[in-house]
Amino acid sequence: MKYNFGAGPGILPQEVFKQAAAAVLDFNGTGLSLLEISHRSPEFEEVLNEAVALVKELFNVPEGYSVLFLQGGASTQFAMAPNNLLPEGGKAAYLDTGVWASKALKEAKFFGDVEVVASSKESNYTYIPKDYTIPTDAAYFHITSNNTIYGTQLQQFPKSPVPMVCDMSSDIFSREVNVADFGLIYAGAQKNMGPAGVTLVIVKDDILGKTGRKIPAMYNYQVQIEGGSMYNTPPCFAIYVSMLTLKWLKSKGGVPAIEKENNEKARVLYEEIDRNPLFKAVAAPEDRSRMNVCFVMENAELEKPFLKFCDEKGIVGIKGHRSVGGFRASIYNALPITSVYVLIDAMREFAEKNK
Repeated sequence: MKYNFGAGPGILPQEVFKQAAAAVLDFNGTGLSLLEISHRSPEFEEVLNEAVALVKELFNVPEGYSVLFLQGGASTQFAMAPNNLLPEGGKAAYLDTGVWASKALKEAKFFGDVEVVASSKESNYTYIPKDYTIPTDAAYFHITSNNTIYGTQLQQFPKSPVPMVCDMSSDIFSREVNVADFGLIYAGAQKNMGPAGVTLVIVKDDILGKTGRKIPAMYNYQVQIEGGSMYNTPPCFAIYVSMLTLKWLKSKGGVPAIEKENNEKARVLYEEIDRNPLFKAVAAPEDRSRMNVCFVMENAELEKPFLKFCDEKGIVGIKGHRSVGGFRASIYNALPITSVYVLIDAMREFAEKNK
């Protein structure tokens, strides 16, 4: 048996894999594969409509917001957001908390001025800056809710005087969020919601159409809204699997229920890291991620032997990002707490053998 702690594409529910596999062979009794039906068919339109409805229900999306399923990953959103929201000659504000936040602000510079209100780069992004001022003359304020590489997470979202844009790629649907606090939320699906290939966008309608620039159709939120996420052929399979995952989440009690599970998984794992003399967490305690638990060994020479030890026990995907080293246990929604206890037992056993 494998225990998948990979950072992404990440673990999905087993029942979703089974349903998706069946649909590849015969989608809902049509005699056709999900991979070959028309995206304009009533059968797929029903899938897309259900996926949108589930997003709205699970996240309590208020009126005046549109839900889109797009392509290109969060990396495309790094450019698409400023293209649609940053006026010619305008300014955007960014909080720099990691590699992805840094890449997002670099893309925004193609469209206007960028003010970095705060950064934790000098400490290799081990904490979330807190003492900063959001400029009131910015077109929007961009944050990254969870930093997969460094294991930090915004535990509370700031109150912004301007529309707030958030990259929630690695913690979407893992905790309750007040969507009304945001002008735009985007998330690549492949870490917590579905397979790679689709990106969720939740955008407040009244912040669009104010840049004064002409935007190519594929990169224009208004065009995508008018096309119902089908301006071009959408990633049908990825949307279907995301819909199944959202249905699974609803069946578990929705976001409030999964948040409790996620908090407990993170609590027991961090307790073991803090207790075990061989290991040390890297993120500031108050900013520790409940999705990506990053830690190192006090004796770096034991890192490779511990990875080998874990591999022998079926524990996979815990090697840290190359820019940080050490280990990263990604404990996304679909990872059961039993898998976390398997990792904890391995940490204890390895510590006993290496006193």
